[in-house]
Amino acid sequence: MRARVSFTAAGVRCAGYLYLPAGSEPVPCLVLCHGFSGTMDRLFDYAERFAAAGFAALVFDYRGFGESDGEPRQLPDVDGQLADVRAAMAFARRHERVDPDRVLLWGNSLGGAHAITVAADDPRIAGVVAQIPFNGFPKKVEGRKTADTLRLLGAILWDALRGKLGLTPYYIPMVGRPGELAVTATPEADQHIQSLTGGQETLWRNSIAPRGLLQMMRYRPADAAARLACPLLVCVAADDRETPLETTRPLADRAPQGEVRSYPGTHFTFYTDPSFRDRVVADQLDFCRRTSAQV
Repeated sequence: MRARVSFTAAGVRCAGYLYLPAGSEPVPCLVLCHGFSGTMDRLFDYAERFAAAGFAALVFDYRGFGESDGEPRQLPDVDGQLADVRAAMAFARRHERVDPDRVLLWGNSLGGAHAITVAADDPRIAGVVAQIPFNGFPKKVEGRKTADTLRLLGAILWDALRGKLGLTPYYIPMVGRPGELAVTATPEADQHIQSLTGGQETLWRNSIAPRGLLQMMRYRPADAAARLACPLLVCVAADDRETPLETTRPLADRAPQGEVRSYPGTHFTFYTDPSFRDRVVADQLDFCRRTSAQV
């Protein structure tokens, strides 16, 4: 069963969907957090799989994205998104079909960093799954020239200045081809866009206010990982260029109860390959069953 829901985070309405398994008794729940420019519809398949396995699953859009309220649109605001995740956790715990002491956080990419950060300050969280999580930008991005990096930095600073002046954002594409001004510029740009839309109707937009990258430059989820009281599962891709293994593995290494699962593929294989996802979700379900049973 899927029901459309909403909750308020610091005065902003966030929209979501709650997936429930059959039955009437309280069950463990996963709160799913999407990535940097994502929208919750990219997580519907995960939520369906978790609900079919007996878990409740809550997906939602951060403020300014997808179906949620908030202005300006398409602006990743770390502090605001962390408030959204905490509000989503509180909403899940209040639901009659959710066991409030068996709620887990699941996050993809930047959402993985948020899941770890929120869980570090909430000892009631039963466990965290961080899939291809953000843990700082790589020192060098393969295929990006110095001139391209400088153009991106210029766009970030110009957008930040416009924000301070109360002007509308200076939007740039999230995904573009090499040489184009975009957050991610790769030869596989068209393939990456296809993976983010799934070839279906979606609220995802290839547009982002780049000032959000300034906050991410100061974001340190590994510090939060060291304070986790619950188990942490980090799922990584061996050939990931966006959140490479050398930046994501320290999250599990620093967590007192951290573990890593590495899979052959890239950052976008998690979005595009159904058989690959079968394997990943099976491992995540095993982790969630073990951790929720320990509570």
